[in-house]
Amino acid sequence: MNEWKTDVLVVGAGAAGMMAAGTAAELGARVVLLEHNDRLGKKLYITGKGRCNVTNCCSPQEVLQNVPRNSRFLYSAMEAFPPEEVMAFFEGLGCRLKVERGNRVFPESDKAASVIDALRAYLKRTGVRVVTAHVQSLQTADGAVTGVVTDQGTYEARSVILCTGGCSYPLTGSTGDGYDMAAAVGHTIVEPRGSLVPLEVAEADECRAMMGLSLRNVAVRMKNQKGKVAFEDFGELLFTHFGVSGPTILSASAHRKEKDSYTIEIDLKPALDEKKLDERILRDFEKYQNRDFENALGDLLPSSMIPVVVARTGIHPAEKVHSVTKQQRRALLETMKRFTLTVTGARPVKEAIVTAGGVKVSEVDPKTMASKKCSGLYLAGELLDVDAYTGGFNLQIAWATGRAAGRAAAGTSKEDTI
Repeated sequence: MNEWKTDVLVVGAGAAGMMAAGTAAELGARVVLLEHNDRLGKKLYITGKGRCNVTNCCSPQEVLQNVPRNSRFLYSAMEAFPPEEVMAFFEGLGCRLKVERGNRVFPESDKAASVIDALRAYLKRTGVRVVTAHVQSLQTADGAVTGVVTDQGTYEARSVILCTGGCSYPLTGSTGDGYDMAAAVGHTIVEPRGSLVPLEVAEADECRAMMGLSLRNVAVRMKNQKGKVAFEDFGELLFTHFGVSGPTILSASAHRKEKDSYTIEIDLKPALDEKKLDERILRDFEKYQNRDFENALGDLLPSSMIPVVVARTGIHPAEKVHSVTKQQRRALLETMKRFTLTVTGARPVKEAIVTAGGVKVSEVDPKTMASKKCSGLYLAGELLDVDAYTGGFNLQIAWATGRAAGRAAAGTSKEDTI
């Protein structure tokens, strides 16, 4: 086997890994970045629908408010490398940014490649050596990490940073093998599950009939079995063959608790209160009074949704509009303001945008990301049991924890750093 000696080995060239590697190298460490994919940042290419939602233009406190689990663990890392500094970091690398609705930050080019190119330039400038290799295990001695074993040989170093990601989107390289490596040195793994994941519903036949339909500017409310609102949002929703997806649904999924059951209410016309919607329906009914009921809804609803809504109202599709009663009109209004779906579960974790669960954070130093189980080992990014809602918050976690791990692995405190 070939043996290589260096200061810091970083395993995984995703967002956290590239940030950790570049940071450690900029602080003077000799760094080798190990990645088993043939290109860096493979998962970054698909984030934000290929546009890469880099971060969220908000305060560290606001970031933490969007982290449903273990947000306190992230306090130090987020304060040390807040969104403001992340934005300045990428701008300094020549990646121009812009702020959109919800304070979401994207590259001006609208291309994730711009972010990845900036990170690649950062690695090159700081002298990080990138090696294509599949890491199979950590090498340890006397409770300390001494390197890693790969399919290309053994690499030795005084510090190792694990940034292998979770187990969502395995085709991008997030296969969950980092959990096994962490567990092998004594870490507890909180069972991984999908977060920001599409939801399956009991009314899948209806959703299948509307498959591919994307609703914009709808209000979504998720309630538990007690009728308590667990989540509400305004935005986009997509019908699929199994249920629903889209930004509002992905965010809602992060609020689900396994022990509870949920329904989703969709307000198809949130800009209109019930009185104004009824007036709108009446105007359309007057306009199309001699048509069949199913042919009078084209101004109110997308065409693929009309048969589903008609069936829900209980009104015969061929009922003449001028014969529709006030009670029947009320049924249409109720259906449009509260189109309800029964959640039966979430899609598999491999379809999730991010993974909830992972390395138990109480076993990791929140300031340095150092393992409390194995000296010289650091952990960052999605491998940790932290995840956030949509809006750039998950990448912000990756940048902040990667930065903290890189600084610590290089043996430098923040006061001495870049």
